[in-house]
Amino acid sequence: MTNRTAVLSDIHGVLPALEAVLAEPEVRAADRVVLTGDIACGPQPAEVLDLLTALGDRVTWVAGNADRELVEFRRGVRETIPDPIGPWAARQLRPDHLELLASLPLSVRLPVAGLGTVLFCHATPRDDEEVVVVDSRPDRWREVFDGLGPDVDAVICGHTHMPFVRLAHGRLVVNPGSVGMPYGRSGAHWALLGPGVDLRRTPYDTDAAIARLTRDCGYPAIAEWADYYVRARATDTEALAAFGPRDGRGAEG
Repeated sequence: MTNRTAVLSDIHGVLPALEAVLAEPEVRAADRVVLTGDIACGPQPAEVLDLLTALGDRVTWVAGNADRELVEFRRGVRETIPDPIGPWAARQLRPDHLELLASLPLSVRLPVAGLGTVLFCHATPRDDEEVVVVDSRPDRWREVFDGLGPDVDAVICGHTHMPFVRLAHGRLVVNPGSVGMPYGRSGAHWALLGPGVDLRRTPYDTDAAIARLTRDCGYPAIAEWADYYVRARATDTEALAAFGPRDGRGAEG
């Protein structure tokens, strides 16, 4: 059984943020690193994938909607990507990157000491784009848990870029927040599991990161992109206002 698991979600191709988290002593010492999706869609997609694949079997990968969209765009399945940086990022990927992203599962189940059987996914266990947030209503959690079975003790998800821990119908639910595109507070957000749950934030030099991204990334709007996302200019209140209506609240009325 895995004793310590580091969970990194929503890296979004931000290499300086990923490097900062991977340098954390507890991440280096973790038995396993689990990636819960939206790994590459951002300013340094190839570099992020190369760094993560170099870690070998320590890494367990889960696909996010943005990863799927990169593959679909490159393979001609879709003509656009909702994220403006997406088409540019997709064009930076080598064939081996596309094969890796296309092979990733929607979810994985792993035993974690102290937590039991843990399901790792991107958005919800059944879909890579569904929205749940910390204050989603109980009926919404029942919907997204439908079909899981009683053996799943905890669900770890990402997608909304805001960290939280809560109970929902007896299951622990954790969102580690976003490594590369945090909302509400700057820094690289992640989580450490086993035997409990620790939400972590790794501060790093955002000025240097923005300068590096602006220098090294060929995306035409990289300066504006980096200033907005690396500095976390979207507040948690704004993010909840945007995501909240997408969890179906009010639909029953």
